[in-house]
Amino acid sequence: MRTLVGVARLLRVLGHLLHGMAIVALSFKRLGLNERQARVQGWSAALLRHLGVQLTVIGQAQPHAGLLVANHVSWLDITAIHSACPRARFVSKADVLKWPLLGWLIRQGGTLFIERERKRDAMRVVHEMAAAMQAGDLVAVFPEGTTGEGPQVLPFHANLLQAAIAARMPVQPVVLRYRQPGQPFAEAAVYVGETSLAQSLWWIACARGLAVEVCFLPPEDATSLDRRALAERLRATIQATLTPPVV
Repeated sequence: MRTLVGVARLLRVLGHLLHGMAIVALSFKRLGLNERQARVQGWSAALLRHLGVQLTVIGQAQPHAGLLVANHVSWLDITAIHSACPRARFVSKADVLKWPLLGWLIRQGGTLFIERERKRDAMRVVHEMAAAMQAGDLVAVFPEGTTGEGPQVLPFHANLLQAAIAARMPVQPVVLRYRQPGQPFAEAAVYVGETSLAQSLWWIACARGLAVEVCFLPPEDATSLDRRALAERLRATIQATLTPPVV
């Protein structure tokens, strides 16, 4: 039964991806900024629905330029955040450009790409991020640099946080949590190790009761700390929110 559900969902997702590519190719550049953001939000929310993923949003993104910093669990993280905050302009590893269909769509959304294998590339991206924020953009990063299993936030890489310090912009922590019935951290959403995009997509499509929670925490001042201290504080804030208190 779950196999049939998964196949049906994947067929809807394929149609949705093709529809999104048609919109971007034919009309996206002619739309105004507000219209483009509305399309991004609507398309992202619909992708979650087609996959059977329920979205819950707590709080709201800062209404001005700045940096969003989130924990990283799944390739769906960008879709989840865009469903709540279509203004977000992501920094992503260049590997996603190789993803079928999704890679092209992600590029068209104004994503900044970093080649993590090249240490000097981080400085280039920091300058681009700072310039984007100074131009009014809300930039989003995953400082862990890779996906984790959910309960434990991996150490944050501090390099990209320098952009917010240099541009004197506020940093807003964002907490992502995937749940399934009986599982405080959904196993179906885990995208780690040798798991391929196709495998992860199938597990999510077949999952029962999968939900994602996007929690926007209060923005923090980034100018009083160096990048390493800022990274440690942000990670601790996200971890404290992600871990249920002991009763």
